[in-house]
Amino acid sequence: MSDMMRRHLPLLLVLLATGCALGPPRPQDAPQKVETPKEGSDRRAKAAPPAYNLTGYPPAVRDGYIDGCESAKRSSFARKDPKRMAGEPQYAMGWNDGFSICGAKR
Repeated sequence: MSDMMRRHLPLLLVLLATGCALGPPRPQDAPQKVETPKEGSDRRAKAAPPAYNLTGYPPAVRDGYIDGCESAKRSSFARKDPKRMAGEPQYAMGWNDGFSICGAKR
């Protein structure tokens, strides 16, 4: 075995093991009906109050965070509004943050 091969073999083994551990990709979620902001507010009003403090954040960030967190928890209130994700950067940021943080708690 050459000197270069010996130096890179541990890295190659780690990359191979990581690739094998990831598993197959998940199928995409089914498309969802686009809800109006009022429908979203009504849905969230019926939900249990969140256990996290979002005081001081803009409404779009709060809506996105709650939707993302509920999606990560796979609750009945899970939602990813495609129109708002594409058109409202604050909603998208809140959704991604909520999904990441609440998903990590599982």
